[in-house]
Amino acid sequence: MQPVHALLRLILLPLALIAVPGTSLAQKNKPSDSPRVVLKGHDPVAYFTEGRPVKGSARFAHDWDGERYYFASAANRDRFAADPERYAPQFGGYCTGSLSRNIRNEAHPDGWIISEGKLYVFGEGKFRAIALKDPKWLETRIPLAAANWRQARK
Repeated sequence: MQPVHALLRLILLPLALIAVPGTSLAQKNKPSDSPRVVLKGHDPVAYFTEGRPVKGSARFAHDWDGERYYFASAANRDRFAADPERYAPQFGGYCTGSLSRNIRNEAHPDGWIISEGKLYVFGEGKFRAIALKDPKWLETRIPLAAANWRQARK
């Protein structure tokens, strides 16, 4: 009987070792219950009031439209909460250019522009200069991004 036990150990031990990391990996990849933090934690109101990206704080967080926003102050958080449509970045804070190609990429806080009272963000800071230099570049992307965003949210 001893050879059977040895054989079982040879078979079961590697299986046990495989199962343990798999369980651990599944736990690490488990979806978070927390909403996505938009603009990498930068304050969306600051783009309008200070004309630049300002890092927000989890201390001044506000959830809206299934996403989480951080603010640099309680005053900015309250301003946003009173009128989120005015301050929230378009397309959930995803890159406008990428979304115009039906690709969802996180935006970089330094890549932004306010056009017709709306905040649009991009994947890299260099696209801000492009959008400022050539407004038609942005005008061609907004309708495409809007159509893809509506489709994705259905």
